[in-house]
Amino acid sequence: MATENKDLSYYDKNTIPNGENYSFGIVVSEWNPQITNALLDGAKKALLENGVKEKNIIVKYLPGTFELPLGAQLLFENTDVDGQIAIGSVIQGETKHFDFVCHGVTQGLVDVNLKYNKPVIFCVLTDNTMQQAIDRSGGKHGNKGIECAIAALKMVDLQHTLRN
Repeated sequence: MATENKDLSYYDKNTIPNGENYSFGIVVSEWNPQITNALLDGAKKALLENGVKEKNIIVKYLPGTFELPLGAQLLFENTDVDGQIAIGSVIQGETKHFDFVCHGVTQGLVDVNLKYNKPVIFCVLTDNTMQQAIDRSGGKHGNKGIECAIAALKMVDLQHTLRN
């Protein structure tokens, strides 16, 4: 497994850009809230620790993971956020629903990235079991929300650096 020997919460604080001048949107699935709320907590904590002001973080809750692409698109259309983090959790069930949701949200978020030329970071856990999701949302493998917030900071900073 990719995360088996990795702590998703670890990052070198000396290599992270200061986010004091950046704003972020976070769209969060209400499905599997034990997982998505933990990912949100990790993402917000990392953004705040790296200079992003609380007032510059907009959080919007959506019914499910499949709705994340449209939620991200609406947030770009109606706010000035520099980048976003899309948080969801899809756990394998007995039907192909898992495959359709995972494919749809992945392609949808790619499309939003490219349409708006702004980063949308994929913080969607696609696990086989609830335990795997717990392990990646603050459990033994750390918190993927933290890793995604750091990616968001780096991508927004890259975009601002290249524009200037």
